[in-house]
Amino acid sequence: MKKITRAGLAVLSVAALVLTVGCSSLKTPATADVAVSKAAVANAAGAGGAQYAPLEMTTAREKLTLANQAMVAKDYKLAIELANQAQADAKLAQNKASSVKAQAAADVLQDDIRVLREELDRPR
Repeated sequence: MKKITRAGLAVLSVAALVLTVGCSSLKTPATADVAVSKAAVANAAGAGGAQYAPLEMTTAREKLTLANQAMVAKDYKLAIELANQAQADAKLAQNKASSVKAQAAADVLQDDIRVLREELDRPR
């Protein structure tokens, strides 16, 4: 009979734990994914996503709604998938909004620089 080493026992314990957790309901991860996506949509809205990336915001909100509906229907796998898609769309909307704002700020700076150059070049 083979002796089980501490390392072997640790591996077996971890494997048993993984199987127990893996076989349990996906509800908890789905709930967490939906919550993270909800926060991502809220952050994107706060960053001006609705104004600067309305299509992406609409898509993110629709997918979040569908994820919530999947949660109610106890289709946790679909809820996770939709929540992740909603999160990606929300991040895209937030990044687009940030990009538009940054470009507007850069345009203002360029205009200010142009005015300063004109002032410096004006004959005295």
